[in-house]
Amino acid sequence: MRLLVLGGTAFLGRAFATEALAAGHTVTTFNRGRTGPDVPGVETVRGDRTSAADLSALVAGGRWDAVVDTCGYVPRVVGASAAALSGHADTYVFVSSVAAYRRNGPFDPLDGDESAPLHDCPDDAGPDGGHYGVLKAGCERAVRRHFAGRTHLLRPGAVVGPHEDTGMSSYWLRRFADGGPVLAPGSPRAPLPLVDARDVARFGLVLAGDATGGGAWNVAGPRGLDYGAWLAACRDATGGAEPVWVPDDFLLAQGLRPWLDLPLWAPGAVPERSVWGFSTGRARAAGLVCRPAHETAEDTWRWLRPLAAVPQRADQPAPALERDRELAVLDAWATARPGRGPAAANGTAAAAGRSGGHEGSGGHDASGPHGTPEARPEGSRIS
Repeated sequence: MRLLVLGGTAFLGRAFATEALAAGHTVTTFNRGRTGPDVPGVETVRGDRTSAADLSALVAGGRWDAVVDTCGYVPRVVGASAAALSGHADTYVFVSSVAAYRRNGPFDPLDGDESAPLHDCPDDAGPDGGHYGVLKAGCERAVRRHFAGRTHLLRPGAVVGPHEDTGMSSYWLRRFADGGPVLAPGSPRAPLPLVDARDVARFGLVLAGDATGGGAWNVAGPRGLDYGAWLAACRDATGGAEPVWVPDDFLLAQGLRPWLDLPLWAPGAVPERSVWGFSTGRARAAGLVCRPAHETAEDTWRWLRPLAAVPQRADQPAPALERDRELAVLDAWATARPGRGPAAANGTAAAAGRSGGHEGSGGHDASGPHGTPEARPEGSRIS
């Protein structure tokens, strides 16, 4: 398969390029050459997708079986790219987000499938047309306008893994590796079906090979994975200490900010009702397969450990909880809970952290990382 990846040097785009090459596909990447090095083995075309001249140069004499767009955030820009490529590719795989679904707040539960209503956003909206999820909905419409019946829309939740630049797993891995008590927010039973970028890419490549149809696909990680199991995987990968679980209401009263101070923290999440409750049955039936959480944690730590600095997108705030502040909150919690200081809390957390989360694929089935620093658990940019 001849594949064009828009981007292809950072996180999810890099995963697509790497997985495609490993599968024997021919890969062209289109990027400005500023974010990171190109994956060895790709053919690189330098250019800016916001430039009509650069898009014209890209498609001159070019033809691909599929386009993979991992870096589309503004409908007007995505629409221009799709328009330029519409006569030069058979299929367009666009990485959207579950943030595109219409909700009143960032932590409102999601419990539907791909037919759930999206945010209202025109397909030619500019960067000021709304927040991340609103703009993603507009981007979907822009791609569909130019690749009608030939568009695959991936709607992942939180994506983690090697080359991550969002801080969602690197925070926890580094924190456990540093030693000492680790503040864990809320409940270890809170659902957290994180998906590995490599598994998103492999599934996207399956869809890219289908030029006969299209549709939307919710994408999430191992079924049954919860916050406790994920932090246990991070602890085991680094040899760190046990987490200390502190209730949502106490942390909020201490002034901690969901998602911004502690990544992946969505207050109020319970197994029966959470921001991660969307159905992934359709994707699993079409071939989505997800590796277990411990493999993602181990591989990410192997990549992250030798780095002098943690990669972080310039347009997405890094987790902001300083160690001194974390210890102060833990001390306050120990005082508020007489007889239940960090040592006692650790015992409960250990049992909870080692249970839950197993190999499988998909999130909670119904039959079962950007311009502003607002908390949006499913809205982290992932390209």
